[in-house]
Amino acid sequence: MTKRKPAEDTSTRKQDHSDICCNYTQEIEMSKVTGFEDIEFVHKALPEIDFEEIDTSTTFLKHKFEYPILISSITGGTEKAKKINKQLAQLVEKYGIGMGVGSQRVAIEDIKYKDSFTEIRKFAPNSFIASNLGAVQLNYDFSKEHVQEIIDMISANALILHLNPLQEAIQPEGDTNFKNLLPKIRKLGEEIKQPIIAKEVGAGISYEMAKQLIDNNVEAIEIAGAGGTSWAQIEAIRAKQHNAPIQSNVGKLFKDWGIPTAVSTIEIGKKLTSLEFISSGGIRNGLQAAKALAFGAKLVGVALPVACLASSATEKQLLDWLEQFIYELKTAMFLVGASRIEDLRKVQLVILGKTAQWLKARGIVSSSELFRG
Repeated sequence: MTKRKPAEDTSTRKQDHSDICCNYTQEIEMSKVTGFEDIEFVHKALPEIDFEEIDTSTTFLKHKFEYPILISSITGGTEKAKKINKQLAQLVEKYGIGMGVGSQRVAIEDIKYKDSFTEIRKFAPNSFIASNLGAVQLNYDFSKEHVQEIIDMISANALILHLNPLQEAIQPEGDTNFKNLLPKIRKLGEEIKQPIIAKEVGAGISYEMAKQLIDNNVEAIEIAGAGGTSWAQIEAIRAKQHNAPIQSNVGKLFKDWGIPTAVSTIEIGKKLTSLEFISSGGIRNGLQAAKALAFGAKLVGVALPVACLASSATEKQLLDWLEQFIYELKTAMFLVGASRIEDLRKVQLVILGKTAQWLKARGIVSSSELFRG
């Protein structure tokens, strides 16, 4: 078992991440795209539904969502994070959606950082809120009791274990002992009551990896595929700031590493049809969300745009962003005649371009399956 680092280091790193995310938005965006641009819905000129009657509600891990949206794990453990999490908690409660908090490791390392997390439930008493810890921390002195503490800290509905080997490899102070984690995750799933969600952080999850995870007591997956924010690039910027040129250069090289979000979504949706999963990673609008939901995702996750708005914009700007996202989703549903989220999974669509090539090369779809309908 490897020893943990001081809480001050963790808190400083979290503040670095937050500052880089909102101050270097162009630099940290991947050149690789999500793949959703290769998915085309077949337009329905006569949709035969009433726009005003479109039902966007869904369930995830037995919890009802008014809209199929999760504010993906963002932040915590700093004074600025406390303000952001309050804003986000109020947003999810108002709209009946959910959120995952940032890694709570810092709150275990030092109690003074707990309040950036604990107030979340006060502002979102009825919402789906997920705790969060890096899976690798199970190799760094984090016990079952620590995990239960972070769950109880926010009365969490679920536990997110994030999987971030690329980020840890580039991070100057990264934790890179990922050995024997599957049996530890399996054991943890037997010891806690809350369901475990395994989440990547921008490199995606293949269906084979998802299958291994669910065989080890993981109940849901958040894909967090490639095509959005590059955590390799974020850590490359940090590494440069901390005079670690090797990690900085390697981070730049691996900026676009990973499985595109659309590919990961389609793989898991096709191969693991009973698995509840969240599609995330570069989803910036409701049309992309509709495409993800059409391939079986229960929810879509959004992070960076919301985090930066919550950090610096007015409450109205944050609400306007979400209202537009929802309207975009409903418009896509309207134009394909889908009156419910479930209906999206049956509408006509075409898979083109690199996404089609990838899926065929992996044996996920045949040529005849590139058109659905």
